[in-house]
Parts: sequence; structure tokens; C-alpha cells
Amino acid sequence: MVNVELKNISKSFGPVKANQDINIKVKSGEILGLLGENGAGKSTLMNILCGLYRPDTGKIIINNDEKNFNNPGDAINAGVGMVHQHFMLVPIFTVTENVILGNEETGRLNHLKIDESEQKVREISEKYSLLVDPKEITERLPVGTQQRVEIIKVLFRSAELIIFDEPTAVLTPQEVKELFNIMNALKESGKAIIFITHKLHEVREVCDSISILRAGTIVGDADPKNVSNKELATLMVGRPVNLSLERKKNKTGKSILKVKDLSVLSENQEIAVNKVSFEVKEGEIVGLAGVQGNGQTELVESITGLREIVSGEIDFFDKSMQSLTPRKIHKLGVRHIPEDRQKSGIIGNFSVSENKILNDYYQSPFSKNYIMSWENVDTVSKKVVQNFDIRTPSINTFAENLSGGNQQKLVVGRELSNNVDFLIASQPTRGIDVGSIEYIHKQLIETRNNGKGILLISTELDEILALSDRILVMFEGHVIKEFESNASIEEIGLAMAGQA
Repeated sequence: MVNVELKNISKSFGPVKANQDINIKVKSGEILGLLGENGAGKSTLMNILCGLYRPDTGKIIINNDEKNFNNPGDAINAGVGMVHQHFMLVPIFTVTENVILGNEETGRLNHLKIDESEQKVREISEKYSLLVDPKEITERLPVGTQQRVEIIKVLFRSAELIIFDEPTAVLTPQEVKELFNIMNALKESGKAIIFITHKLHEVREVCDSISILRAGTIVGDADPKNVSNKELATLMVGRPVNLSLERKKNKTGKSILKVKDLSVLSENQEIAVNKVSFEVKEGEIVGLAGVQGNGQTELVESITGLREIVSGEIDFFDKSMQSLTPRKIHKLGVRHIPEDRQKSGIIGNFSVSENKILNDYYQSPFSKNYIMSWENVDTVSKKVVQNFDIRTPSINTFAENLSGGNQQKLVVGRELSNNVDFLIASQPTRGIDVGSIEYIHKQLIETRNNGKGILLISTELDEILALSDRILVMFEGHVIKEFESNASIEEIGLAMAGQA
């Protein structure tokens, strides 16, 4: 049994007050939802509870004892574990090697007790239905299973309080459902859970109570059984949020992108895209739905010049673009919001302003005769920060120091603030809060209304249905079905499972 209380916690970074006089409680057999916008202070608060930061003021009380955590080891010893949003795994290690890293048991001659550790990992996996092979190499595992390895890591260290930091940001709908089953199993076993998210329907589905954080302070508590999404959104953002999008029927123009009989190989040299054909016209959004891993990534990379094609054609305004470099494709007016912001969207140790001009640094107005005009760079960067509500101390802050949602807004802001003829938007609202989702959805609709074409790839079916004029479903490398925008979630879900 565990009872955890944070009393009057405050934390500042220079002039920025990340947390101010925060009070929360959570106990065994309970899931507390911590809801807030990107940059509201959720992760800072949990980093204090995990010993990564020390609070300026306030107390951490566990089972009526005040704790002073000088490092994460102190928190782990007190029974606190955290499943981070961005996984802390070594790709080439096995599951067991990742689980025991930093907590290795050794026998004679300092040899690792790997067999005993594998057995313990297997027992934890079976107890909580995590279904993970202790001997598997981690990089071979899908994202949802890698997250389970992170859960096993904290359970291996006997955590009684488990913090999930934005755990659904990179999961498919099926993986989210499986995660919630795991969280409920942990709750039933007596664990206390803090669930950090910005997704309204998730806290209402899985939590016993909700605390809402805004601008570093708790602005309200709610019972998930008696609160609406609209009420939560208003508390979270501080203003009424329009959760239903107005999208009028739009007149389409000529074909922008035409893909014909396209085949592409995966990293494993297997067919990932198999004779796919479709087109995107001026003034329309074509949604591409499907469980992640069915060829969407490889399709996008082939269109953007990042992956060679095996056969087929890709035309842009009826001119072939399949032999062009990514830079030449960008110069045509093609913009790309990548699915993985950290891997392909930003450079962490570049500033916000440097990341803003990653695609355009070599040309006017940002450079002339190999000399940078930082004044022009700063001007456009400040505009994007303001328009897309990127929470950053300054445009000179490293991108890696922004919250995950603000990193995403930086990528989206960069791509939508350039001259766009055709936009490929892969998971454009992944990991961002409802207020920012509202703004980005409006920007996508406005781009479409201005006669541009958009290919939208999303695992969020609500997003696909809200934005798309036509919907394609990919399954095992094929486009197996096309729907009109009035299709039901059930119909699309069946197609995503291969039932065309």
C-alpha cells in the first residue's frame, strides 16, 4: 500500500515559473489523471517526484514520511517509477538487458545473473499480461511493446507508484486499448498510478480522478464520470474550445499528386507498399488511415524523396518527381510534417529559430552570398512562435528543451508558414493539447480552402473523419478501400483490420 502527497510544490527556471504551489494526492488502487496543455508544467512536476529535479519549495510525502530526493535513485528506492514519453532504451540490447541496466545483479567474478533476471522479467510479464519476450532485441519490437519494456523496468525495481508521462502519444488505437488494460491490471494489484496526458477522452475513460494544470498551477479537480470534454477543455486552456470543426464542401481543381502502381521496399527489403494508386487534387484533404506499420511510412518517404521506389510512378502536377532529391521536391512547394518529430522533424541541439529555417537557410531572405541574416531569421521565428503558441523562454532555446508538444508545434509551424502547394501531414497533432489541435486543424482546413492539396496520415480516426474529403485505408501495403467523408468509424475500423 502506498499514499503519496505533493504539498505546495513550486519550481522555477530563471524567470519561468514551471510549478506554483501545487497540491495533489494519489493512493494505492487509484489512477489520477494529470491533464494540461503542452508546457503547463506536468512533466516538471513529475520530474520532481522522480528525483530528476529538486523543488524550490514544498514537500513530497510518502506514507506519512517526508522525502528528500537528491537523485532518481532515491525516488526508485522509495517506490516511485516513471514510464517516460520518449523511451529510455538501448536499441541493440535485449529486453532483459534494458530492464536490468543500472540495477544489475552479479555473481562470482562479477558475471551477470542474466538467467535469473530473464526469469524475473518473464514472471512480471506474465503477471500483468505484458506479453514480452525477455530475450528479444529491443529495436525489433514495435513501439507498443517497447513501452511495455519500460513498464517492466519500473516493476522490476518494485515501484508502488507508477507515473505514465504522455504514454499514448506514439501508440495506435489498438495499442492504447491494450495499455489501458495493463494500467487497470496494475491498479487492481494495488499500484498507485499518475497518468499525464492532454487527451480528454482518455482521462475520462481510465482515471478515477482528474487534476487540471494550467500555466504551472492546479486550476481544478474533476470526477471523470461527471465532467464533459468541453468542460475539461475550458479548464485546461482557459477559454472555450470548439471541439467540432466546420468543414464546408470544397470545389476541387486539377490533380496535384498522382501515384500509380507504386511499390516500395521496407528496411528489411520486403515489399512495404504494393502497387498503390491514388491522387490528391487541389482543394482537398485525402486521409490515409491504417494501423501503423502497414506501409504508410514507406509511402510518405517515397513521395518526399527519402526512399527509393521499386516500380511505379509519382507525378506532381503531371511531371515526374521520383528521381528528384528531397531539396528539389521541397522547392516544388511540397511540405512534410514527419511522423517522428525527434527523429526527422527537429535537431535537438539547434535553437528554435535555427529549426525554423532548416529547409530554407541557404536562400533569401535568410542568407545571401553565404552570409546569414539572423535578423530576418529572428523575425520569422518570433512570428511562428506567436502564431502557433510555442511555449518557449526564447527563440534561442534549444529545441530539445521544449516539451514534446511544443516540439511538434514548432515542426507544424515551420511547414505551414512556408509557401505550400502540397502538404504531407503525418500524425500532425501527435502529442499536442486540445487547444493546439483546434488551431492546427483550422490551419489545415484553411490551407485546403485556399486550393492546396493535403495528404493526411493519422492513427486518430476522429481526426481523419473530421478533416478528410476522401479516406483511403492501407492494410499490408495495399490501399484496400476508399471511403467518402461521411463513413463511420466502424466501417473504417473493419477495413483497417483487413476486412474490405
